[in-house]
Amino acid sequence: MDGSEPPRLLTRVRDRIRFKHYSIRTEEAYVDWIRRFIVFHGKRHPSGLDATDVEAFLTDLAVTRHVSPSTQNQAKSAILFLYKEVIGVELSWLDGIESAKRAIRLPTILTATEVQCLLRNLRGVHRLIGRLLYGKGMRIMEAMRLRVKDIDFARREIAIRDGKGAKDRMTMLPNGLAQPLKLHLIEVANTHRIDLAEGFGDVYLPYAIARKYSNARREWCWQYVFPADRRSLDPRTGCSAAITWATNHSSARCVKAYARRTSPSPQRRTRCAIRLPRICSSPATTFAPCKSFSTTPTLPRR
Repeated sequence: MDGSEPPRLLTRVRDRIRFKHYSIRTEEAYVDWIRRFIVFHGKRHPSGLDATDVEAFLTDLAVTRHVSPSTQNQAKSAILFLYKEVIGVELSWLDGIESAKRAIRLPTILTATEVQCLLRNLRGVHRLIGRLLYGKGMRIMEAMRLRVKDIDFARREIAIRDGKGAKDRMTMLPNGLAQPLKLHLIEVANTHRIDLAEGFGDVYLPYAIARKYSNARREWCWQYVFPADRRSLDPRTGCSAAITWATNHSSARCVKAYARRTSPSPQRRTRCAIRLPRICSSPATTFAPCKSFSTTPTLPRR
């Protein structure tokens, strides 16, 4: 024996999730719920717990923490994954745990005026991303992972790779976004040239493409369309939280703008900018969360 310690439980959970090619969002959620489950039972190992302990945890979520049924079912799925896929124990009581009944809700759809107000209050690259999401039906993470090679200006098409459910699809490129995207890519290309000159400029490539094509990670076609203004070593950390913050902040500006029109004493507000981590540096050696990622707004330079 080499005397090395066996991997910790949460490390085994992450390894199993990545082996099954689950998304980073699923990994974050499952690891967090499993950690909460262990802490809830006094940090006892899950192998020594049973159905009563699982139901006690789920009941506490519903009764004490007042979580929604979908959140409760997500916690249950994480615990079932732990026992079936990581610990590898087939227990008959796992299938007998009841799921929370999800309520049927009516969808909330923004009107055209509300969408225009929302996009109008977004600034800079966030406005371009917002218009792209609205104009072609992309999800936030699909926009964040969009690469230069996936945009075809001649055909007015955008290829979405590895979308939800690990599926690819083709969607349209709105005519009104073609020129703004070209201008944005010119700025991104200048940033990429600076990175290359400083010894960086590598981008994360999936499925060991970097080992097959050694120069691909520095090529322009593989770069992200929306890199952030700081470098990051973690290819699995996205920027969607900052885009969500910008969208929510824009919604708040719409409400305040309406209040100013009806208030006799409007207040002056300062515009805020968001600093995001650039995911285009040297090849990643770890999948740990990026420490430089922050969604805290900072004031722009005057």
